[in-house]
Amino acid sequence: MEIKLGKKIRNLRKEKNISQEVLAEALGISFQAVSKWENESAMPDVALIPAIASYFGVSTDELFDYNVLETERKVMEIVDEAAKCRDEEPERAEKILRAGLKQFPGNGILLNNLLYTMRSPERSEEVITLCKALIDNYEGYAIDEEIRCDAIRILAETYAQMGQKKAAEESLEKLPEIYFTKLGKTAELLDGEKSLNAAQSQLWLSSNETLKMLKIISNYWAEKGEEEKGDKYIRIAKGIVEVFKREEPDFESNDYYALMRETAENI
Repeated sequence: MEIKLGKKIRNLRKEKNISQEVLAEALGISFQAVSKWENESAMPDVALIPAIASYFGVSTDELFDYNVLETERKVMEIVDEAAKCRDEEPERAEKILRAGLKQFPGNGILLNNLLYTMRSPERSEEVITLCKALIDNYEGYAIDEEIRCDAIRILAETYAQMGQKKAAEESLEKLPEIYFTKLGKTAELLDGEKSLNAAQSQLWLSSNETLKMLKIISNYWAEKGEEEKGDKYIRIAKGIVEVFKREEPDFESNDYYALMRETAENI
């Protein structure tokens, strides 16, 4: 697919009735660079694409004149392909996503998924840079609040893994505190299979989070030298797992419970 980005930038600039110099100053670059874009003798650096889109009040898809629905379909195909090998072959998944970004530069969904292939400690600085870009310029990347919040979560986790607890705390402050979920409300307010499927998903998520919280509380009391209090919460956690094992015959093999089993193993 031939990308006519320079022509699009020129048209948007003229619609806004500004000169190349004004655009260049707003982006912190030289007007010669803008001229080269519009003459299509050079392309903007990928890091500038969301800033350009944001400046003109358009999405990155609009900037590249993509068909939005078709782009979404193709992007999700790329994401699904990368997800299949992400856990066992993160390098391969990263290559798939980066190839997708060459086709759809600055796509926020692809960039968000790229974060999941870069979680090794030695790449923490890369993760932080990308998270900050998605968080601070999410409108330019045309991502929704869910993806922005995911980037905040990953940023906080990365800081915590680096031992930078203050930075992790400051990142967490950007997350909204919500006391209900879309899944939970879907289960409550709808009927039939939609309600059932949402309830099952929320049950798994809630149970998994409950196990994590019980482990954290237990660790707190153990660090305080009050192992007896901590042991109580471990017993509760193990009891929850035993109920699932007893009542769900395929608990040990069903992928649906994989994360819950992994959490249980660490208790």
